[in-house]
Amino acid sequence: MILSPIEQSIKRKIEAVGTPLKDWDINIYRGVLTGYNDAFIISTEKRDEILSNCQSEEERIKTAELIRPILRGRDIKRYGYEWANLWIINTHNGIKGKLPRIDVNEYPAIKAHLDQYWDKISKRADKGDTPYNLRNCAYMEDFCKQQIVWIELSDNPKFALTQNIISANTVFFLTGEHILHLLGLLNSKLITWYFRHCIGTTSGVGTNRWLKYTIEQIPISSPNAEIESLASKISENYKEDLDEEIDYKVCLSYNLNEMEISYITEQ
Repeated sequence: MILSPIEQSIKRKIEAVGTPLKDWDINIYRGVLTGYNDAFIISTEKRDEILSNCQSEEERIKTAELIRPILRGRDIKRYGYEWANLWIINTHNGIKGKLPRIDVNEYPAIKAHLDQYWDKISKRADKGDTPYNLRNCAYMEDFCKQQIVWIELSDNPKFALTQNIISANTVFFLTGEHILHLLGLLNSKLITWYFRHCIGTTSGVGTNRWLKYTIEQIPISSPNAEIESLASKISENYKEDLDEEIDYKVCLSYNLNEMEISYITEQ
């Protein structure tokens, strides 16, 4: 893409100031693939039914801990998300040296639910050591951390802040240092402009593809307390004036002048 003189200047400043995201202390992963969502992703009503079928309080508590909230791509909005009251039965396959594989026999109510789908779950390719277990996921513990989630295909950036929630395989998520700073930058007009004009790819029909390898190329400015504070406030309660303020602060963090800031923020 041919850039105008002012766009070339903005591009140079972004790349001079920022450090590619891949060189930060972060990890980017994809969400969990169950192999058969009808069995492993359940509604709140089904969760309640499973818990009511537990034979003891101990089993009920253990079972409740195993059933975790889950986000789909369609649930993710800019800065936040709208949880659809869906849960994943997290019968994970263990993490070598950290967590043992879940033995479904210790969760009779869950086993009874999954047994209804035996013909499907036993034949699926994406499974763990038994048909009751999810496939290996070495980063399962990272879902407990503060994270940024997003979907691959979106016209506009939709990066949201989450914690203690598992993502489906249609979702990317990022963990690491300075999450709020990264959240503000990734949702900003400046980084959106840079992504679209300098490194991003599209689906072929114009929709941006927010892929891991392109996200990792984004030059990130140094951590900024003002940007982090604004990103935190917006994620808690979205307000348009705060959005405009964070766009301005992000531009300043890359040393843009007033003319260049106006060019970006008025788009």
